[in-house]
Amino acid sequence: MRQGAWMAALFLAGCATPQPGSLPDTATVTAVAQTEPVGTAQADAADDPAIWRNAADPAASLIVGTDKKAGLYVYGLDGKVRDFVPAGRVNNVDLVDLGASGVIVVASDRNDATRARLLVYRLDPRSAKLALLGTVEGGAGEAYGVCLLAHNGGVDAFSVLKHGAIQQVRLAIAANVTGSTVRTLQVPTQTEGCVVDPRDGTLYVGEEDRGIWAFPAKATGSEGSIVAQVDGRHLFADVEGLALMPRGEKGGWLIASSQGDNAYALFRLPDMTPAGRFRMVAGRFGGTEETDGIAVASGSFGPGYRDGLFVAQDGVNPPDAQNFKFVSWEDVVSALNTRK
Repeated sequence: MRQGAWMAALFLAGCATPQPGSLPDTATVTAVAQTEPVGTAQADAADDPAIWRNAADPAASLIVGTDKKAGLYVYGLDGKVRDFVPAGRVNNVDLVDLGASGVIVVASDRNDATRARLLVYRLDPRSAKLALLGTVEGGAGEAYGVCLLAHNGGVDAFSVLKHGAIQQVRLAIAANVTGSTVRTLQVPTQTEGCVVDPRDGTLYVGEEDRGIWAFPAKATGSEGSIVAQVDGRHLFADVEGLALMPRGEKGGWLIASSQGDNAYALFRLPDMTPAGRFRMVAGRFGGTEETDGIAVASGSFGPGYRDGLFVAQDGVNPPDAQNFKFVSWEDVVSALNTRK
């Protein structure tokens, strides 16, 4: 959602929507760094980030981000472009580190709006280059979201289609890649962002106008339930990117881009109780507005990110094209604690 986000959010929340003065307090944070703008200027182009953490040298970690009209970027933590791969209309991206099998990156390919595909790459951590392994089918319809789950040494990709269908595609990765659909799920209306809890395989999917769905790892067919609703208080439409910060065996937070009011809503795991909201405001760098994709990762990323990294797409970045902004997760937690 771009223009009229606030009004649309209020309409969807219906008569239960509170007056602005009664909205819950929203913490504020500022970006520590930002990426160079994407190459597509004067357009809604940057979309979704994914984070690879270099455990041996955290400051050498990498961010992969999409320009949904042109292709995939790889950035360093300094925000500089390390690689660009032309791929046309790629929307969302995710990655998993399989150790000796490499870092696997998957992007949703929407070049054919009637036939979703998944572009599968291997990321070379030393050169920061992406190498295409192949393309697999992602379902009938327009590709929107994608998220990954490491599965017995391999990868399951969840291909989220614009009309609400979700295909779970099992990837077989060697010198090239093949895929087979092992499960089909469905939400009623338009969706995009998704994330999988790596601990138990629970899939979370954002239905843009209604809220966040959860599907157990072994769910079949359309089994699933809304675990967080668009309510015009904690979560506003459009629900866009989702990210997950695990803590321990079951704890942590699910974070959602609450695009309708330019904020990020947190839900405490595993019961998805509201756990605060935050907004990125101007500091050394600009704030973020109309955020589509987000990503978060735990652990140290070197100076400035001692306890994790949060990355958000910025949909309004004048005078430059859209980009991605980096926030210390420690700053998010500290800002939220001041609101308690």
